[in-house]
Amino acid sequence: MIDLIELIYEAAFVPERWNHVLQKASELSNSASAQVFFFSDDSPPRGTTLDNLRALFDEFVKGDFWKFCDSVQKMCSLQPASFVRVDDFMSQQEIERDPARIMLRQFGIGAHLCTAIPMPTGELATFVFQKWIKDGGYEHGEVDRLDGLRPHLARASLVAGRLRVERAEATASALNLLGLPAAVLSSNGRVVATNPHLDRLDAAFLPVAHGGLAIADRDANRLFQEAVTGMSRSGNAVGSIPVPKIGDEAPFVIHLLPLRRAAHDIFGNADMLVMATPVKPSALVPSASLLNALFDLTPAEARLATDLAAGLTLAQSASRHGVTVKSARTYLERVFQKTGTHQQSQLVAMLKTMQPLVSQAR
Repeated sequence: MIDLIELIYEAAFVPERWNHVLQKASELSNSASAQVFFFSDDSPPRGTTLDNLRALFDEFVKGDFWKFCDSVQKMCSLQPASFVRVDDFMSQQEIERDPARIMLRQFGIGAHLCTAIPMPTGELATFVFQKWIKDGGYEHGEVDRLDGLRPHLARASLVAGRLRVERAEATASALNLLGLPAAVLSSNGRVVATNPHLDRLDAAFLPVAHGGLAIADRDANRLFQEAVTGMSRSGNAVGSIPVPKIGDEAPFVIHLLPLRRAAHDIFGNADMLVMATPVKPSALVPSASLLNALFDLTPAEARLATDLAAGLTLAQSASRHGVTVKSARTYLERVFQKTGTHQQSQLVAMLKTMQPLVSQAR
């Protein structure tokens, strides 16, 4: 699993590695094939597939074919925050008439799994896995194994979506292709390189001793420094940190990604990428979905977080959604882990920096 996670982060910068990611993830879930798609409001879908469905994939992304597929429209609308069985959300009639499913059945493909990952930049990444008809449906363990990869797929997809599946050949070209404020750091937090977008945010990002980087907001900087230290020590850290309005700068979210394998070489042996993304809802990716995606919250966790930010108590939120207080406490602990907070007051203060998202997510 660790090797596959490293491969996922490598694929963020080396697009031809996505096929290896899909192949390894397919083996992990006993799938016949898999695809990754990037959807946006103003351009055709992009992405890649395993070679055994290449011809069908090319037909799917050509023209407007994908717009007439019920399965695609349902998943883009639902934007599931975990891997789900697509057939659970379709009637038998819809499955039978869906143009993509007709083509796939002729090829021997049956059950589908899908997850959608909304990007703060307005794009939507979807990962789809399929089984041969002869192998039946997906078992719980197979779905759980893919869900374990989802946070890593989300962060890698954000970079891949920005690079538009172009290969980044060197530090300067990679940082510039991102088109967002970005820097690469060594394992001890020293800045190796920045791009002009980040240099212009001199009110928000501050140089510190020994060549390090800090954020002007105290709470965001605490989370950021903890994340940098955690990533350098174990490769695991809170991956998304909200930053409130600083001076004339609008609020944004910082993402940290480990640089692995070929990506490590591209960035001159730097160890992590720091990228600041504006929160930009679109017709395809509404604000409510972004709150879930930014911190990889499940729908239940996101509902609890937004209730607390709106002033409800834990007990009131539990009652509102028909769960026990014990379950709500479990959700809260998971939210703490995913957001890097330790107390309810910290969580509420952090979420209030993203108030437009919280308000619309309710």
